[in-house]
Amino acid sequence: MSLIRRVPKHGFTNIFRKEYSIVNLSSLAEMTVSGTITPQALVDAGLVKRKTLPIKILGNGDLSKAIVVQAHKFSKSAETKIQAAGGRVEVIPGV
Repeated sequence: MSLIRRVPKHGFTNIFRKEYSIVNLSSLAEMTVSGTITPQALVDAGLVKRKTLPIKILGNGDLSKAIVVQAHKFSKSAETKIQAAGGRVEVIPGV
C-alpha cells in the first residue's frame, strides 16, 4: 500500500490561534445597561459563556443609543457604528 494511503488525513491545528468570545452589536442594543458595558456586565447578561476568553465585539446589527463599550478587541465596523451612535470604544489591554 502506498504511503499516501497509510498516512491519516486530518486537518491542521494552529497552536498559536487566539480564541475570542464573540458578541454582536445587536446583542448590545438589546441590553438595558446604560453607560458603560464591561466584560463582567456581558457575563452577567449571559452573552459571554466562558469568562476566561477575551471578548471581541463584531458589527452585526445596529446601535441606537450612546454607550461606552469595554472589550479586548473590536472589528472596524463595530467601532464605526458605536462611534456613530455617540458612544465610545475602550480597548482592554493584556491580550
